[in-house]
Amino acid sequence: MSEELELCPACSGKKKDRSQEEKKKLINRLSRIEGQVRGVKRMIEEDAYCIDVLRQSAAAGAALNSFNKKMLSCHIRSCVVDHIRNGEDEVIDELVETIQKLMK
Repeated sequence: MSEELELCPACSGKKKDRSQEEKKKLINRLSRIEGQVRGVKRMIEEDAYCIDVLRQSAAAGAALNSFNKKMLSCHIRSCVVDHIRNGEDEVIDELVETIQKLMK
């Protein structure tokens, strides 16, 4: 498990070694989100109907929220658990702060 500990986005400056499979899944998910956002931009450029743009924008936002939930879950199950086991309880404050930012 310690090989998973190194970096996640919320670990500011630390690193997390991810397997190639995990990286591939995360990057694929982000690439789909990126494509959705480009699609929304294209809709604006092509003067698409407002409601259609809003629906696509909401779908992109939901996809990004889903990505954040996955990252948060992985972070808690690996990084946070390992930090607490190592007596580094300040990771809890970092986690609470991150969750508060995600809930804005």
